Amino acid sequence: MQPAKLKLTPTERRASIMLSLLFASRMLGLFLLTPIFAVAALSVPGGDDAAKVGIALGAYGLTQAFLQIPLGMASDRYGRRAVIVFGMLLFTAGGIMCALASDINWIIAGRVVQGLGAVSAAITAWIADATRPEVRTRAMAMVGGSIGISFAASLVLSPLLVGEFGLSGLFWAISLLGFVCLFIAVALVPSAPRVEKPIVQARPRDVLRHAGLLRLNFGVFCLHFILMALFMVAPGLLSRLGGYDSAHLWEVYLPVILLSFILMVPAVFYTETRRVHKVALEVAVAGLAVVLALMPLASHNFYTLVVLLVGFFIAFNILEALQPSLVSRVAPVEYKGLALGFYNTAQSLGVFAGATLGGVISAQGDTSKVFLLAAALAFVWFLTARGFRSGPSGQEAGG
Repeated sequence: MQPAKLKLTPTERRASIMLSLLFASRMLGLFLLTPIFAVAALSVPGGDDAAKVGIALGAYGLTQAFLQIPLGMASDRYGRRAVIVFGMLLFTAGGIMCALASDINWIIAGRVVQGLGAVSAAITAWIADATRPEVRTRAMAMVGGSIGISFAASLVLSPLLVGEFGLSGLFWAISLLGFVCLFIAVALVPSAPRVEKPIVQARPRDVLRHAGLLRLNFGVFCLHFILMALFMVAPGLLSRLGGYDSAHLWEVYLPVILLSFILMVPAVFYTETRRVHKVALEVAVAGLAVVLALMPLASHNFYTLVVLLVGFFIAFNILEALQPSLVSRVAPVEYKGLALGFYNTAQSLGVFAGATLGGVISAQGDTSKVFLLAAALAFVWFLTARGFRSGPSGQEAGG
C-alpha cells in the first residue's frame, strides 16, 4: 500500500477537524449538565424531587433515540448540513427554555426540546462522506477523542460555571455552545463530494436485516451502557479512596483521558495500515471485559483503579473511533445515513439504560455488582463481535 493513500487530503483534514469540533461542542453542551445537575437542581422549585431530576437528565437521551433514525434518513435526502442546522436550532432553543425555566417541569420540557435535535447520525455520515475509506478510521478517531476531551472539560467547567452563575448560567453556556455549533456547520465545514442518489430508496427493514449493522448497533449500545454505568460508581470510589471532592475530581479524569487518548493513537494507526479492523474490534472489546472484571479487585486501591481507568479509556476511545467507521464501510451508500441513525439510536438507548440501571444497582451499596454487570455485557459483546463478517460486497468488513 502506498503511504500517500494514508494521508488525509487538505479538504479531508479540514472537514474532519471542523466536524470533530462541531461534535465536541455539542457533546460538551450535553456533558456539562451531568456532573452537577443533581445538586444544582436543588436551587429551583421541584428540584428536590429525585425522580423528576432523573427524568430531566434522561429525557434528552430518550428523545434523541426517537429522532436519530428519522433525521438520519432526512440527512440522506436533504443533505447533512441542512439537517444539522435544523437540529442545532432545536438544541439551542431547548437550552434557552431551560435557562429561563421557573421550575423543574420547565427544565424537563426544555430537555425534551434539546433532545429533538438528534444530529449525531448526520454528523457521522458527513465525516464518512468527506473521507476515503483508507483514512476514515483516523477521522472517526478525532470524533472519539473529542468526546473524551469534552467529557473531561465538562468536569472542569461545570462546577465553575454553576458556582459563578448558577444553574441558569450553566444553561445559557449550553445554549451558547449551540450557537457555536450552528456557526461551525454553516460557515466552517467544507461541502462533501456529492453522492449520486440511488435508484432504489432504502427502507428501515434493510438495516434491520443486515447482520453486520445489527452487531455494530449492539456494540455501541454496550459501549455507552458500560460508560454510563461505570460513571455512576467511579466518582464515589475515587472520592473515597483518593480524598477528592466533586470539585477536584477533574484532576484525576483529565490526565486519565488524555493519556488514554495518546496511547490509543498508535493502535488506530496500526489498524489502518494493516487493515485489521475486525481483529482490532475483538481485541478492544476483550480488553474492555478484562479491565471491567478486574475493577472489583481494585476498588480498595486508588492507584490501581486509576490505572484500570486508563485501560478502560484506551479501549473506549479505540471502539468509539472504530465502530462508526465500520458502519460507514458496511452500510451500502443508499442508506448510510439511515444506518448511522440506527447506530446513534442504539447509542442513546445505551446511555439511558446504563445510567438508570447503574444508578439502581449502586444505590444498593455494592459497586462491584455494577462492574461485574458491565464486564458480563462486554463479554457477550465480544462473542457477538467474533461473528462480525457482513459487508456490502459480501466480504468480511475490515479484513
